[in-house]
Amino acid sequence: MDISFLGGPAPQRGVGVVAPFDFALDRELWRWVPDDVSLHMTRTPFVPVEVSLDLARMVSEHETLGEAVRTLNAIAPEVVAYACTSGSFVGGVTGERAMCEAMTWAGAVPSVTTSGALLDALTELGVRRVALVTPYTVSVTRALEAYVAEAGVTVAGCAFMGLTRHIWKVPYRDVAAMARRAVPASGAADALFISCTNLPTYDVIPQLEAELRIPVISANQVTMWAALRRLGTPAVGPYQALTDPAARTGPAATGVAGPAVVGPAGPVDPAVAGPVGPAAADMPGVGDGPDTEQQQEGWT
Repeated sequence: MDISFLGGPAPQRGVGVVAPFDFALDRELWRWVPDDVSLHMTRTPFVPVEVSLDLARMVSEHETLGEAVRTLNAIAPEVVAYACTSGSFVGGVTGERAMCEAMTWAGAVPSVTTSGALLDALTELGVRRVALVTPYTVSVTRALEAYVAEAGVTVAGCAFMGLTRHIWKVPYRDVAAMARRAVPASGAADALFISCTNLPTYDVIPQLEAELRIPVISANQVTMWAALRRLGTPAVGPYQALTDPAARTGPAATGVAGPAVVGPAGPVDPAVAGPVGPAAADMPGVGDGPDTEQQQEGWT
């Protein structure tokens, strides 16, 4: 049978993706990508370190980034994205910009990072006060808060899981539960950001936006949105405010003067509050180690 009339595959535009060695959600990234775009994945070298600020620094070193980007040059992507939130906010705003420059120098194409994409998304949505959900320990969470504040955005509330490994195994129900704790009341924030590219979020975003009545953005979502925007191509994400303008309702009304600190008994004094709540290991699907300071769920 002659099938020459079929020609070849449709032309594809390439997005190079540099991810940490433990990244496990390739399939989730693809869900935001239209059919005429291909993702070309590469990973940083393995290091025997759990999720921490030290790991974030190791997987974002300029030499490591340069080598990763050069592995993609043979397939000529049109843009390169660094898919790691902590690795791109650990050096602050200046450090994130330097990472983009290092990747662009190595690949001669535009580059984006997850944390830089986060700031672009907050600007796109007109967000002045953002609530945060992270799977991280308290120290890594504090670094994200500092990064957002450095960019001029108020952190209106935050909930963290205290995990140091196996973040990709967290079920949607726990992501949603933490989101509700970070945004305890209507008008508490203009938007919610769910951090970490290894935390599953695609299907939970529309549900949380409908429930919280604010835009909900996530690490993988903003990474793909920013990379595809460099190509002039919209990301695919129905019923998500960032990718579907029809789903936008605008920032919530103002009314919170500063960061909200929420514990099991309600608001507490930010000056004395620390990580509170049940150990992550006691929650279904979250945590798998002993109760240590680094593995406690909390609100800040």
